[in-house]
Amino acid sequence: MRIEHVAIWCENLEVMKTFYQQFFYAKSNEKYENPLKAFQSYFLTLPDGPRIELMQMDSVLVSSVDVTPQITGLAHIAFSVGSQEKVDAMAAHFTDQGYEVLDGPRWTGDGYYECVVLDPEWNRLEIVV
Repeated sequence: MRIEHVAIWCENLEVMKTFYQQFFYAKSNEKYENPLKAFQSYFLTLPDGPRIELMQMDSVLVSSVDVTPQITGLAHIAFSVGSQEKVDAMAAHFTDQGYEVLDGPRWTGDGYYECVVLDPEWNRLEIVV
């Protein structure tokens, strides 16, 4: 068994698509649109196969939650990049592109080398070995 995809509601579908293409080499399908529901989505396929579904619909509420404190629910998506050097390079690339690295790169108590960054809509992403 494996996770087939993770879905994320978005405010700006195009910005989110570009982010995941730029930093994670995701390949996108054509935009799906359902005019009756005012729904749009993209499926982004990562190089090793899992997918991320980015979705937008006018009736979905925009979160006003401060992302600094942790809350219950989905905590993060972790991307394994294969080496400590790659984690370091991605952390530097995020910073160079104006994204704040919230934590790391560092070794965690449970044995991961990781950095934590927010995507453009403040979803926590872990970049791990």
